[in-house]
Amino acid sequence: MARDKFMTADQAVALIKDSDTVALIGGGGGLMEATHTFRAVSRRFLSTGYPRNLTVLHALGIGDKKTEGMNHFAHEGLVKRVIGGHWVWSPKMQEMARDEKIEAYVLPSGCVMQLYREIGGQRPGLFTHVGLGTFVDPRHQGGKMNASAKEDLVEVVNLGGQELLWYKSFPINVAIIRGSFGDAAGNISLDQEAANVDVYAAALAAHNSGGIVIAQVRTAVDVNSLPARSVRVPGAIVDAVVVDPDQRMSYDLPYDPLISGERRGPTPLDPPEPLNIRSLIARRAYQELTEGDVINFGVGIGEGVAKMVAERGEVGRYYQTIEHGTYGGALLVGLLFGFARSASAMIDGPSQFDFYAGGGLDTAFLGFGELDEAGDVNVSKLGGLTVGPGGFMDIAQNAKKVVFCGTFDTKGSRLEVGGGKLAIAQHGSVRKLVSKVEQITYSGKQALKRGHKAVFVTERAVFNLENEGLVLSEVAPGVDIRRDILERMDFMPLIPRDPQVMESAIFSELSGL
Repeated sequence: MARDKFMTADQAVALIKDSDTVALIGGGGGLMEATHTFRAVSRRFLSTGYPRNLTVLHALGIGDKKTEGMNHFAHEGLVKRVIGGHWVWSPKMQEMARDEKIEAYVLPSGCVMQLYREIGGQRPGLFTHVGLGTFVDPRHQGGKMNASAKEDLVEVVNLGGQELLWYKSFPINVAIIRGSFGDAAGNISLDQEAANVDVYAAALAAHNSGGIVIAQVRTAVDVNSLPARSVRVPGAIVDAVVVDPDQRMSYDLPYDPLISGERRGPTPLDPPEPLNIRSLIARRAYQELTEGDVINFGVGIGEGVAKMVAERGEVGRYYQTIEHGTYGGALLVGLLFGFARSASAMIDGPSQFDFYAGGGLDTAFLGFGELDEAGDVNVSKLGGLTVGPGGFMDIAQNAKKVVFCGTFDTKGSRLEVGGGKLAIAQHGSVRKLVSKVEQITYSGKQALKRGHKAVFVTERAVFNLENEGLVLSEVAPGVDIRRDILERMDFMPLIPRDPQVMESAIFSELSGL
């Protein structure tokens, strides 16, 4: 062993230089987040004013929507540019992007993870169909989220007659990763972590760019004590190991071997969702499941479908996946989205996105912020704030069927539900079915071109994307089509035949579904 790589967090972050490009790992809610080291970066900057003008790159959302995660980097002067897959976990960074304090970019989470591998292999970049026709396509915004973002990170190319997007490679100077155990030689094990995500890919990109890799772990172990199969990042590419004995699996969860995949066991069920607008949508979306499907549940109302599957003891009927790299098990929701108990397999995040990009998913249940008559969906920029799609684009563009789950309108809507019927007591003040979405996160045109199916489920209506346009196919019992649906949309859907009436059981306290 050449040297002892253990050092304090303050010593490790002192290796970060002005204008470095820093890759961060994490998945929201504290998943795989090197919180102790992030705090040291913030502490150093606030006390010394350095480092300055960093470019920060992250695939998934990182933070607690308050002070942790990317919020530690949300200081004017510390960061010059952020390229992020999902921003909602850091309101402070969202505000900096809105106020033009940084150059703000969004790229799909899967493309960021896969780009790390291309950078690590010293290849010119990632060539993929993911993102075509959306806001990351340079014929739209090219992933630029504000006026300060001027550099073209993505280009359209033609290879062998196929139109693709080229996500360009660039050097990574620093990667801050996390694991469970580390030794003085720099070998890192993830055995007690909730997911693998893009840990190895980011470390590889930094090392082969001539940069440094800082690994935070909870426990220091002796050299040669880790089984080779447990080492997910070899010491050859790690420069510093920071030990945080207080490192937790998530912000609120110290450690659970059922979540790390070390054990399997019974998982307590959450109480059933009360009869409300979210459960109505989840009940109808649930009917789109087909036994044996490989599926993905997105954050939001789609989680309600996952809860229904668990409540009914039907987990074994489907192959559930999470973009973080997890298969099977009981999926956790809310701030623990991305975690699963008693998973059947855990692979690296970039490999999971390879599976998605190649069409491995049968059905995905995702949310929507805006929907227009072309079947385009926006979830990435809402109300002028940078949100980012996370894995949404990689999943939605490639799943054979996407079931979009969302409320018909928002802000102030009030429903009366029961007895197998739905009544709209008050409409929301913000329309979600608009003439043109603010930003295209999902392209209806691309979906039709690829022969994929899209279903849009709301509490009062269901729409299907067909070659001719968006078709109103179902309405809730008790709803007036003209007053409650057509007059509350900015466009007229196609109605080639009388819409079916949604099953009354969906709107009953004791659902027979």
